[in-house]
Amino acid sequence: MPQIKAAVCHEFGAPLTVEMVELRAPQTGEVEVKLDAVAICHSDISFADGAWGGSLPAVYGHEAAGIVSAVGGGVTGFNIGDSVIVTLIRACGTCPSCAGGKPTICGTPYDGDKGPLSTTDGGKLHQAMACGAFAEKVVVDQSQIVTIPSDMAKDAAALVSCGVITGVGAVVNAAQMRAGQDVVVIGAGGVGLNAVQGARIAGARRIVAVDMSEEKLEIAKQFGATDGILATNSNPWEAAKQALGRGADAVLVTVGAPQAYTDAPNYLAPGGKVIMVGMPASGAASTYEAGNFASAGQSMVGSKMGDVVIQRDIPWIVDLYGQGRLKLDELISNRWTLEQINEAIADTKTGSAKRNVIIF
Repeated sequence: MPQIKAAVCHEFGAPLTVEMVELRAPQTGEVEVKLDAVAICHSDISFADGAWGGSLPAVYGHEAAGIVSAVGGGVTGFNIGDSVIVTLIRACGTCPSCAGGKPTICGTPYDGDKGPLSTTDGGKLHQAMACGAFAEKVVVDQSQIVTIPSDMAKDAAALVSCGVITGVGAVVNAAQMRAGQDVVVIGAGGVGLNAVQGARIAGARRIVAVDMSEEKLEIAKQFGATDGILATNSNPWEAAKQALGRGADAVLVTVGAPQAYTDAPNYLAPGGKVIMVGMPASGAASTYEAGNFASAGQSMVGSKMGDVVIQRDIPWIVDLYGQGRLKLDELISNRWTLEQINEAIADTKTGSAKRNVIIF
């Protein structure tokens, strides 16, 4: 069985180990992709730190782009040599969620313990998030990839597969924003900046970014935020409402902080929505007064991966990038090698990076 280099998690909270692993050939409906780039998402870090449990040893990584290097039987629409974005959205196409246009919550389970990866001695190696992209190659279901222009830079393309579609999709698909509405985005990291971009593209009147860092608030303004509010201020929602002149039609929580979820309803206008994007650790709780939601006609909506249909949404997002209307290159903080992955993760944990990208 062919061997590839991958960064393996053997123990939660411990550094990843770059080592040789085995990757089987694609089976029916699967494609093999030789990766050019994979970005580091906070979800990868949370998994590797044990925030949500899971099976070990494992290969994480799910924001990737590369070239199709092999195809299994029954694959249609993809050929060897195609440039593609690789996502974690594995969709069966026939369950009630998929049939209802919600492939991000596909109801058909996938067991990463029985995926294409194994250790060099044939032992179990978990393919995390149906992707396992902290590796030179991946084998994934054909539903997880989308063709992109061959001249699109793969480091920029990799960002689309999670952070961009999650942020932009949360605005367009989950919040269903229309032109002239007002938005608050809590968290100005990778996903938050893309929510800001999504709101700008959708025609928001005002976009208020809320973050713990003045530097990140300034960056958010470069991506389209009209105002920036420090989350460390006393009652920051009061400053946000002053900037808006009212409450927000949508508040997008893009960080996995329970307190951010507790605070989010304070920013809302009557009839507004809290869009729940960031994922706190298992067991973390937030507190709400349910009666306030009922009396003001407000709601909370969970949004996984921006509720996207990748074959529908990624092409127009990529086209906006090609037109210069969506920033991708500016999201990249630094580029690293696979051997530097632990340094890249440490840098991401500081909170100062927008997105760190591993280049193969």
